[in-house]
Amino acid sequence: MGWFRRRRDVGVARPTAPPPPAAPPRGATASLWADGFGRVATRSLQTLAVVAVVAVAVLAVMQLTLVVIPVLIALVLAAAISPLVAWLRRRGVPSLLATWIALLTLVALLSLVVWAVVRAVINQWDELAESAVDGLAELRDLVSVLPFEITDEQITEAQDAAQGLLASDAVGAGAAAGLSQTADFVAGFFIMVVVLFFFLKDGPRIWEFLLRPFEGERYQRGLRVGNRTVQTLGGYVRGTAIIAAVDAIGIGIGLAIVGVPLVIPLSVLVFLLAFVPLVGATVAGILAALVALVALGPIQALIVVVIVVVVNQIEGDFLQPVVMGRSLRLHPLVILVALTAGTVLAGITGAVLAVPIAASLWGAVQVWDGPGTPARFARQKRPETV
Repeated sequence: MGWFRRRRDVGVARPTAPPPPAAPPRGATASLWADGFGRVATRSLQTLAVVAVVAVAVLAVMQLTLVVIPVLIALVLAAAISPLVAWLRRRGVPSLLATWIALLTLVALLSLVVWAVVRAVINQWDELAESAVDGLAELRDLVSVLPFEITDEQITEAQDAAQGLLASDAVGAGAAAGLSQTADFVAGFFIMVVVLFFFLKDGPRIWEFLLRPFEGERYQRGLRVGNRTVQTLGGYVRGTAIIAAVDAIGIGIGLAIVGVPLVIPLSVLVFLLAFVPLVGATVAGILAALVALVALGPIQALIVVVIVVVVNQIEGDFLQPVVMGRSLRLHPLVILVALTAGTVLAGITGAVLAVPIAASLWGAVQVWDGPGTPARFARQKRPETV
């Protein structure tokens, strides 16, 4: 009966699984890329690939500036005006009507500013021309007492050269190019208005449509990045507009007290140039001082320079930290690099848009891994004492 019982294999070794096959020896090619130089070469190839992709993207954007620039401007304006649209909707105003109210309000303000500038220039042009003649004569007298000699013949030759330049073919070609740029500006303006309308009306829907390919954490990250981008752009533009308005009003009052002509156009110019960080206030001050020098004289020009410096100092030390907040402030080096890159790529428009775009990108990095968790590379990993 014990024939069918399982015997105990006493002293008999059980068969073991065959050992895994040995890894083939690395070839000469694999060992070549495994050392230090190979890793550097791999990283270099990856870097070149990334640079090539970025270069192609930048080239495509530069070829489509007539579309890209109006869309970016519309995005910035929509981020700045969206609180007004949201406030109207909370008060029971239909979405379409709230969008039209916000858009028409913006267009009315811009039209009012343009009308005020044109009217001021037309009304004061004759006075400015007469003051310019007297100012140039006074400047000529000042030049005559310089340590080095500038003769009347040299001044006359410079005037003739300037007149010849104005009558040359280059100026005519520049005028033709200006007409072409004016046509592009008008087309871009209408594109911007249409895109701005749809951003104000259907901005959240558009972003939800763009996030359709993503799920889970990637979808939540997209929502965080979108919300932070709109908050950063809107806060930056609104804060800069408040600071620019204070600068324009302060400098405009100073110019009016001194008696400088074209106060309204110069104040509007101060307001617009305030959106160009670092250099905008300096350029506005130089232009205002030049107008004062030509129209009134060197003493009044010096007073204008003092007014511009005092207003900018008050704005930078007291107003900007309160209005902008630390979350929207970038390092001056970052601002300078972004400003230079934007100017090279898109001229004055790029200079205006570069800093808010850089601020929004940094804001997106701050919420990349969570509502209060920056991306891994931007986290503080050790005590920083410097």
